[in-house]
Amino acid sequence: MLSLIDAPLDRPLKIVQFLGGHGVRRKLMALGLHIGDIIELDSRSLFGGPVLIRSLTNNTTIAIGRGIARKILVDIVK
Repeated sequence: MLSLIDAPLDRPLKIVQFLGGHGVRRKLMALGLHIGDIIELDSRSLFGGPVLIRSLTNNTTIAIGRGIARKILVDIVK
């Protein structure tokens, strides 16, 4: 398991766990991210900007901050 920030670009990733409290989980679920979803990390800004995530489960792209991205734990899908 690794944090979304540390995950490789353009590789399928499975969301395993959300760290943090109820508010963080609720916000991520409202954005369409759920445990078990398959996602790809589309891009990371070099200077601390947002992270782009493409959901392969529901074919959407969202931008989230680095603080929230650190709270998403993923496994690389082989």
